[in-house]
Amino acid sequence: MTSKQWRRLKDKGLQKLLAPLALVLIYLFFGFFGRNFFSYATLVNILDASYYIGFLALGVTFVIITGGIDLSVGTVMMAAAITGGTAFRTWGWPMGASLVLIMAVAIAFGFFNGFMVAKLKLPPFIATLGTMMISMGIGSIVSNVRSTAFPPRTEPAGWFRDIFKIITPERFSIPTGAIVLIGVTVIFHIILTRTRMGRYIFAIGSNKEAARLSGVNVEKWEMSAYVISGIAAGISGISFPAVYTTVMPAQGQGFELFAIAGAVIGGTSLSGGMGSVFGTLIGVFIMAVLRNGLPAMNLQAHYQTFFTGVVVIGAVMLDMYRTRKTTEVRVLTPADQYRTDMTARIDEKEQQLTAAKHSGDSATAATLRKDVARMKQEMKATFRTMKAEEKAEAARVQAEEKEAEREFRELLKSGHQDSE
Repeated sequence: MTSKQWRRLKDKGLQKLLAPLALVLIYLFFGFFGRNFFSYATLVNILDASYYIGFLALGVTFVIITGGIDLSVGTVMMAAAITGGTAFRTWGWPMGASLVLIMAVAIAFGFFNGFMVAKLKLPPFIATLGTMMISMGIGSIVSNVRSTAFPPRTEPAGWFRDIFKIITPERFSIPTGAIVLIGVTVIFHIILTRTRMGRYIFAIGSNKEAARLSGVNVEKWEMSAYVISGIAAGISGISFPAVYTTVMPAQGQGFELFAIAGAVIGGTSLSGGMGSVFGTLIGVFIMAVLRNGLPAMNLQAHYQTFFTGVVVIGAVMLDMYRTRKTTEVRVLTPADQYRTDMTARIDEKEQQLTAAKHSGDSATAATLRKDVARMKQEMKATFRTMKAEEKAEAARVQAEEKEAEREFRELLKSGHQDSE
């Protein structure tokens, strides 16, 4: 592997490992400095807090990659859950049909968002903000502004709770929802990276007009991203009452911010065209660890909002820096051009060295190894000298400009005095 290839691989590896490394460091920090954080019960609580936000964030990732935003996922999730709970408690529906209704309501809202954005060309922010208010209203209307309680796991209709958590007769919790969350993540990853839908979603986010001119049905695939977000909101609408039992109108307001934050922390670019569902999952886990770790350090839970905001700002700044570095046009100075040319020559020599090693030509390999070492030393010394000369020349030009500016100001001043 050449030095250029190694640098490119190292940069990609650092970007992909940044979020997992942050998760491990935060978890270890709370484990060492928090109270009883390294426990199975805390791990279960972290997973419980990850399910509903995790599903929402996975769906939002598709929308953000297209360059859009979905502010309605939280209230859509809660409106769907309230509708399903009301169907079971008030309308006498069986639990299976009520869960199907939850998915249907959420998917319908996804279609509605996609239609407004893709077909009617409304700005995603405005369209989904309106849907947020509509879904909040529907949830209140359906439930008559009352909370809805789902059946406990002790009742036969509470069977769906075992999908996300099994509690044994010995009161031992098994977080089966983690398997569901990871399974949905894998499915979404396959859709995003191995299907036509995923390729076109990335293309739309990178450059919508170029995708359209390339023959991509932009309206169809942009709408599909919002439908995926609706499907994820439906799954979240089932997971929330499975863990927390009671749902209330407008309770989901604010969940969309945590979902978007999870996607951004995981590396999804708000400018579109870049993102990963596995990165989003890591971002969700980071927020869940913060939510459970701060109380372990005797801090109120609402500190999570503050620290999440700090993390989101940091992630967005990192994304802006990465985007700027990839799009900026850099003018090479003679020193930079010299280093680029020498690096190419060194890479060529290293390829010859690798070929000599494979062929067993030790004499040629030894000569090439000396040449590579000499060229690297020569490049380092020459580049340092050229850079110093360029800095000195830049300082001289700047000094001349300042002197010329000073003389010009004195000339203007003397001319003003003469006119008086």
